[in-house]
Amino acid sequence: MKKYITISREYGSGGHTIGKLMAEKLGLPFYDKEIIDMTAEKSGFHPNFIKNNEQSLSSTWLYNVFLGTNYTTANTNGFSAGLTGPGNLPLVDQVFNAQREVIISLAKKGPCVIVGRCSDYILRHCEEINKDELLNIFVYAPMPMKIERSVKYKGLDPSNAEKEIRLIDKRRANHYNMFTERTWGKRDHYDILVDSSLLGVEKTAEVLADIASKA
Repeated sequence: MKKYITISREYGSGGHTIGKLMAEKLGLPFYDKEIIDMTAEKSGFHPNFIKNNEQSLSSTWLYNVFLGTNYTTANTNGFSAGLTGPGNLPLVDQVFNAQREVIISLAKKGPCVIVGRCSDYILRHCEEINKDELLNIFVYAPMPMKIERSVKYKGLDPSNAEKEIRLIDKRRANHYNMFTERTWGKRDHYDILVDSSLLGVEKTAEVLADIASKA
């Protein structure tokens, strides 16, 4: 059985729901947005700051590098407290390192399902877990399905939903590519890539859970 399962996903593909259903079927803990609060506690940044910026920080990192500056930790409102010397890591690195430590600590507690946040790459390079028990999944879907789900479940405006979806996926790709030096969604980096529109979200979760339990 695959005990550590990561779900990378395109926005609107149903990846979050698939991961949650898989966790329920396999009797495993499920982590997604909970990681935000855990990262906030570990890093000292406000949860709202991490939530609003965790996938768009790569551009900030590049800006910091260009200026040759670094940030300190955030204040209670989640905003930068100012600039500091080279002894501190850039803001983006502080957040990523905190998330990395949280993800590793969750895996060390025991089998689980984790959504996003470069967890596939982080656990693939984590010495504390057995790689034979790791299953990395990438969920994608055609744009019409992603638009339909994003409007229905995420509240996106139908008139600009496609533009917003493409922007979010671009941010996810930039963030992943920056920190892993790999290509987000490239088949070489995952064990399974699945189009959730073929069977639907619920059936896809059922099939993937069955694979994980038998692999």
